[in-house]
Amino acid sequence: MNVRVDPPAEPQFTRRSFCRALGAAGTLAAATPAWARDAESDMHQRPIGSTSEPLPVIGLGTSNVFDVGSGPAERAPLAQVLEILLAAGGSVLDTSPMYGRSEEVAGDLIAKLQERPRMFLATKVWTRGREAGLQQIETSMRLLKSPKLDLIQVHNLLDLDTHLATLRQLKEQQRVRYLGVTHYTVASHADLESVIRREQLDFVQFNYSIVTRDAEERLLPLAAERRVATLINRPFEDGALFARVRGKPLPPWAAEIDCTSWAQFFLKFIVSHPAVTCVIPATAKPDHVRDNVRGGQGKMPDHKMRERMAQHVASL
Repeated sequence: MNVRVDPPAEPQFTRRSFCRALGAAGTLAAATPAWARDAESDMHQRPIGSTSEPLPVIGLGTSNVFDVGSGPAERAPLAQVLEILLAAGGSVLDTSPMYGRSEEVAGDLIAKLQERPRMFLATKVWTRGREAGLQQIETSMRLLKSPKLDLIQVHNLLDLDTHLATLRQLKEQQRVRYLGVTHYTVASHADLESVIRREQLDFVQFNYSIVTRDAEERLLPLAAERRVATLINRPFEDGALFARVRGKPLPPWAAEIDCTSWAQFFLKFIVSHPAVTCVIPATAKPDHVRDNVRGGQGKMPDHKMRERMAQHVASL
């Protein structure tokens, strides 16, 4: 498998922290998750805590990969990526003003495909000051060709209070459906926890993978307790996980959870955590998104299997 790219001393997941997450999740999960499925596909879904709206567990990130020109050769594969995601029951596309032309490209492709009603569009605000933030948000809406966005997130917690106030106003005006915050490093988890405790949020986005499991200790259980939906970035560790397993076959027991590739193995580990709502691997390759969506289908690992998966990868 080619090296995959996703946007830019791990504690073990103990039975105690797993049970804490299950208890905190309440109706979001159960000891044996009652996986919901889209009526027209096999994609598993998880409810958004603040509204119970179902969300497919596999989405699409756009960092690096959607920053392309206007030529057909550059855009045709991205249109196919979107079509494959939607056909599999996925809907979440996460982008940002910081990702070059990604918002523009995504907006153009979704409009051309006439698929806006089926998409869950998430973007970010990353600047200082109320007016600058409003201007950035308006630009995002224009580029995405959508006067109402599903989710806007304060990226890296920059000028947090200012932008949360703006997003709450936009939510009252029904121009934004959900609001949240993001970061992408383990060092930021304590700050995210603090924000989740004091603010009423719909979403929090952060990094989590089969080898970077710090979020299991406090961040994921707290999100479940506060009924905050979670978007997971860096699921493949910027491609490092594929380098780690290159040339190594899947363990035979991966078939027990319907895994036929390492990408599915890594993604199923993530989405089987009861406090994970959706994971957003970035790709511009149709074959990769076709593989990724299968990580949200079929049998899912329980706690015992999750530990077996993590221990196997750690041993490689």
